[in-house]
Amino acid sequence: MQSAEGTARTTVAPHRPVSSLHTGFVLTGMITTLLGPILPSLSARWRIDDPRAGLLFTAQFSASVVGVLLSSVLLTRLSYRACLVLGFACMGLGVGALMLGSWVLGMIATAGYGLGLGLTIPATNLLVAEANPRRSAAALSLLNLAWGLGAVLFPLLAAEFQRIDHLLLLLLGLGAAALLLALWFAATVGTGAGWVAVERPRGERPRLAFVDWQALVILGLLFFLYVGTENGVGGWVASYTRRLGAGPATNWALVPSFFWGALLLGRAMAPIVLREKNEMHLARTGLLAAALGALIVLRSIHFAGVIAGSSLAGLGLSAVFPITIARLSGRFGRAASRFVGPMFALGGLGGATLPWLIGVASHRLGGLREGLWIPVLSALAMFALYFSRSLTRLPTEE
Repeated sequence: MQSAEGTARTTVAPHRPVSSLHTGFVLTGMITTLLGPILPSLSARWRIDDPRAGLLFTAQFSASVVGVLLSSVLLTRLSYRACLVLGFACMGLGVGALMLGSWVLGMIATAGYGLGLGLTIPATNLLVAEANPRRSAAALSLLNLAWGLGAVLFPLLAAEFQRIDHLLLLLLGLGAAALLLALWFAATVGTGAGWVAVERPRGERPRLAFVDWQALVILGLLFFLYVGTENGVGGWVASYTRRLGAGPATNWALVPSFFWGALLLGRAMAPIVLREKNEMHLARTGLLAAALGALIVLRSIHFAGVIAGSSLAGLGLSAVFPITIARLSGRFGRAASRFVGPMFALGGLGGATLPWLIGVASHRLGGLREGLWIPVLSALAMFALYFSRSLTRLPTEE
């Protein structure tokens, strides 16, 4: 299909195994959120302090940013298949090697699967959108629900495998599954025209007569803070629960499931809520709820309190990211495509920075209770940013 302006779109092969992409995205959700439920076990195995544990998040998300940038090159010069095969191979090798050596090897392995995530996530989203040109929004919603399912399932598996002291077996199995998917895509996904390189647009790029740099900076801060806050809570809440000594056995590893499950539920409910609520009002309300939830977590001394706070934080954050993307589109229209890459890169940098800062604050200020003030303050900062007139006004009001 080709637009009047000359932008070529990839023809979709009718035999494309879309179900394999959904299976891969369940696995991607598990690997993206992998560190949170197993971080206490990794810290004990390597005898590392919180700042070095926090650097694992930095390795994952920094490498993911590199993967996202590399994916744009591979998609235009090679193919979707190249991104998927290389991405799942990196994930498989990285996850499989995570517990096979020292903390240094663990950092390299984490960067490896982070690179794979950065390669795979954009390619899968674009591929599903191409496969469903008339209902891309619905198809992408289902795809990202598959990611959420993986994020919810992994803590359940991690809790059970840590209970029986076979965490290494779980990681090896997860790595093997990713490698099998890489082989599957290599063997079955390259015969149709829909898997060739994406053609670069031949028409003119959308122009901006005036760039609202204030709105752009605010949106960049929101991307940075949101991803950092989400992964700060999801990544450290299991460690915090374990140190409280709250709950039996390895139930502390289950807590991230409540966070990701509430976030998944909130995103499923958001389209219904937005029929009655203004999106700016929903974002502000959600950010206050997220700050309150994180505050409940850091003030809790019981397992039930941590679960309640984590769930509230996940529910509060659920609509913020989609609304922020919608604000980007609303402020800049067609020209928003020029800023999507940098915005997602800023989000990755937030994921690389804020969880690490939580570890540093924990080490220097006396514990994770102090470190978890960072997501509270971050949520409140986003709440304040959502009152900026540069963000709320429409281009027609300028």
